[in-house]
Amino acid sequence: MIKPGPHNSITDIKGLKVGNAQDDNLKSGVTVLLCDEPMIASVAVHGGGPGTRDTELLSPENSVEAVDALVLSGGSAFGLDAASGVQAYLREFGRGFAVGPVNVPIVPQAILFDLINGGDKNWGKYPPYRELGFNAASNAATTFETGTFGAGSGALVAGLKGGLGTASVKLESGITIAALFAVNALGSPLICNTHHFHAALFEQNNEFGGHGLPSSMPENPDVLNIKFREQASDVSNTTIGILATDAILTKAQAKRLAIAAHDGIARALYPAHTPFDGDLVFSLASGTSKVIPDANDWTDMSGHAANVTARAIANGIYAATKAENDLFPTYRGKFQR
Repeated sequence: MIKPGPHNSITDIKGLKVGNAQDDNLKSGVTVLLCDEPMIASVAVHGGGPGTRDTELLSPENSVEAVDALVLSGGSAFGLDAASGVQAYLREFGRGFAVGPVNVPIVPQAILFDLINGGDKNWGKYPPYRELGFNAASNAATTFETGTFGAGSGALVAGLKGGLGTASVKLESGITIAALFAVNALGSPLICNTHHFHAALFEQNNEFGGHGLPSSMPENPDVLNIKFREQASDVSNTTIGILATDAILTKAQAKRLAIAAHDGIARALYPAHTPFDGDLVFSLASGTSKVIPDANDWTDMSGHAANVTARAIANGIYAATKAENDLFPTYRGKFQR
């Protein structure tokens, strides 16, 4: 029987830790996924407005095979400083890709746009993301907070607060697949204006409320509920995340798994992959299960990569908590008073 891993978390993949750091006044933050050892990684970008650092090196044809960490951050382009802080942390431990006598920590990053969310962005001469990145890396552990923490601390979706979410699943082959997502989408996670999640079909153990699907289809299901409709072309959004497995994969196979995970974004959020979203999925393969997937395993992994992504997205929104100067309510504040 297929079921979540012991913590229903990306840290169910052996060798991964997650750290968060945020500034509540800023309403923004950073989430870092640290690898105990360098891991095979790739990326798939399908949103029209991405913001990234060092993602081109993850293309299968390029030389560097493995990464030391991955970073998800708020702050739009200002947030790209976060990876520098993570590199500084890793450098203290001698981590990195060896280039002669020098080690260069490999830390690709993606950002989301949370500059218009009620937080105070008057940070002075330099944005605080380098320090937030260092602090997030310093906080990395196998247990971590979700919802309004780290990269999810200032996230918004259509009509609700977004957040940071995670989920995992162990397949019958013994392979574990897990996801970590910061959800700041233009679209909505809900079916029309109901309290039912698009991702409800894939829910495990009532992890995001157990409300299931509507008993009958709401009227006008094709009407789009989007964030800041009057400004949709002027602001950026983004769902960014990481899909990890303990299977043994090549870099090209990791890329294929990242592509499959994008189906989970489309299952959990409507609309998705718009010109104003920077939707991106990193993929990691630790190889710690010692399982090399066969053809049947690949079919299962592709489907469940999407399912676990959808669950992580819904979990992040469900876990969001209220804070001062919020523009939108939380899911539980709106529907579970």
